[in-house]
Amino acid sequence: MLENNDKYFEVLNDIKKTLMTTRNRIVENVNKDLVLMYYNIGLKLIENNKWGSSFIDMLAKDLKREFPTLKGMSARNLRYMQKFATEFDNDEFLQHDVAKLPWSSLTTIMDRVKDKEQRKWYIIESIENGWARPVIIHQIASKLYERQALLENKTTNFDNTLPSPNNEQVKELLKDPYIFDFITADKDSKELDIERELTANITKLLLELGNGFAFVGKQYHLEIEKEDYYIDLLFYNLKVRSYVVIELKTTEFKPEYAGKLNFYLSAVDKYIKDENDNPTFGILLCKDKKKVTAELALKDINKPIGVSEYKILSEIPEFLENTLPSIKDIEKRLEERE
Repeated sequence: MLENNDKYFEVLNDIKKTLMTTRNRIVENVNKDLVLMYYNIGLKLIENNKWGSSFIDMLAKDLKREFPTLKGMSARNLRYMQKFATEFDNDEFLQHDVAKLPWSSLTTIMDRVKDKEQRKWYIIESIENGWARPVIIHQIASKLYERQALLENKTTNFDNTLPSPNNEQVKELLKDPYIFDFITADKDSKELDIERELTANITKLLLELGNGFAFVGKQYHLEIEKEDYYIDLLFYNLKVRSYVVIELKTTEFKPEYAGKLNFYLSAVDKYIKDENDNPTFGILLCKDKKKVTAELALKDINKPIGVSEYKILSEIPEFLENTLPSIKDIEKRLEERE
């Protein structure tokens, strides 16, 4: 029996020492110390997993008895620590990136993302964007990695129109498709109706656009040679220091759309862009991007343009809609668990 096993009490005492040592330093660097402590405890659990699952159950009870006010030492959380130590190497990424994430966010990513490369991507994006746990759940459910990280799926001319490394940085910002699940308009809605809903939900729109986007205006007015022109949506991206023109179309892609957007980009570069800004780039959002047609249309365009599809709530595929709770739904479920 484990109650009379000296090795077991040695493990128990080791973990108790780890807890007490870490608790003295936890004020200075709470989250990093906590995550790395969990990792070290996980390593000890792996070393002694020959005792089976009852070992962790007994350990949780004894730790609770020794540290009655300390949270996080449940059997369930100890198993998360074991999983954490099993699936992550003790390297620079763990020390400098993973340890920055709150434990609840980290366990959420471990639970929902199995591929190591995708998991690493979500961790970095969560840190850079400051995503809370409900947002992480939402982004994973919306298949953000597939929509943003897979550069080969994107339709752009950035490699031919932007210098390196700016071309890669801008390409990484682009998503395909964009998921506007907060829009209640139906598939027959006009462009202005969708634009109105997008800007009425600007916080959610900025979340979907991603890191660094700042809203400048909708139907942004330009007067050129006494003619009036209106840009659908104008943004500035602080990350790449560029203005971003977004044109929204409720139809499939047509080659003439690229020509019009090219004109808007030239106008922004001439009349709005500062000398310290990088070149303005455009995002053309269509119901169907018609990839081959779009690639041909962009081939000889001299301004940087990306073409993506977008989906509103009524058009989200059934398999995705069923896995895509709203952030309010997620927060409500979390409150019910507490």
